[in-house]
Amino acid sequence: MATPHNSAAQGDFAKTVLMPGDPLRAKFIAETFLEDARLVNNVRGIHGYTGTYKGVPVSVMASGMGIPSIGIYSYELYTQYGVENIMRIGSAGAISPRLKLRDVVAGQGACTNSNFAQQYGLPGTFAPIADFTLLETAVSVARELGVEMPVGNLLSSDNFYDASGSTMKWGEMGVLAVEMEAAGLYLTAARLGKRALAICSISDSLVTGEELSAEERQTTFTTMMRIALETAVAMAEK
Repeated sequence: MATPHNSAAQGDFAKTVLMPGDPLRAKFIAETFLEDARLVNNVRGIHGYTGTYKGVPVSVMASGMGIPSIGIYSYELYTQYGVENIMRIGSAGAISPRLKLRDVVAGQGACTNSNFAQQYGLPGTFAPIADFTLLETAVSVARELGVEMPVGNLLSSDNFYDASGSTMKWGEMGVLAVEMEAAGLYLTAARLGKRALAICSISDSLVTGEELSAEERQTTFTTMMRIALETAVAMAEK
């Protein structure tokens, strides 16, 4: 059934959904990689498409920016549309000196400064982690594609403009990159017993100050996209 944020009908979404933050990146993926892609949702301009990739049904829909936004869209996909796997495919800023622009990283875990988990009333601190089956599959796919994909912790920050200047302290703990959604997705999936994984392309570096343009972020992260799409195909065979 439709929700306040999604006008799709039952059956419009595949079991696996790729979620970039940017609606235009969702459109690019659908038009570039999917066969017979059709628009199934466009409430608030959050493009959602379903088509096939190598004969396997795959959906792609934007999440918007930040944990509250991906929390809404992932919750509705999981609970109202029968989605089992969501892969965030987004951009991230490197806080590790080992990463270069356009490198692809997988978030085994997602540290966060968000209070999103407070709603669950847990008597401690929950560690948001990726689904191991999705992660293991993506790592295998990346290896087959000849892509070196570092795996480790991401930082899901509520702040894009960090007034405290403390983001790099997470890098001192081995965190690879900062983004704004993975922890919210992982927490939602954990609560609902679903699968989630974040695969991110490095769009800028807090270490070197380098950065890509908005257009480059939208259309040049094809390695990340291929890893996610091939992972969706592999998951359909499991």
